[in-house]
Amino acid sequence: MGELSKLLNISTVVEGKLNEVGITTQKQLKEIGSKQAFLSLRKNDSGACINMLCALEGAVEGIRWHYLSDEVKQELKEFHKSLKEENIV
Repeated sequence: MGELSKLLNISTVVEGKLNEVGITTQKQLKEIGSKQAFLSLRKNDSGACINMLCALEGAVEGIRWHYLSDEVKQELKEFHKSLKEENIV
């Protein structure tokens, strides 16, 4: 178990996927942000979904993703929807 799986919302599986795209520390995840991390993950994992995006944001904020504010959840949904419209996800 590495550093990332000690964060809320990040399993050892997700940590492995983050490591594959070069994100290995909490500092790197916070610097890159949830949206960019998600885009990086999507390149290798077509199964990455809105829940993963929310989990990443929760990890960045240090809270369970279920407790993200309604505003943040809406922003993430709109971001994910825009990726669908651009055929990125």
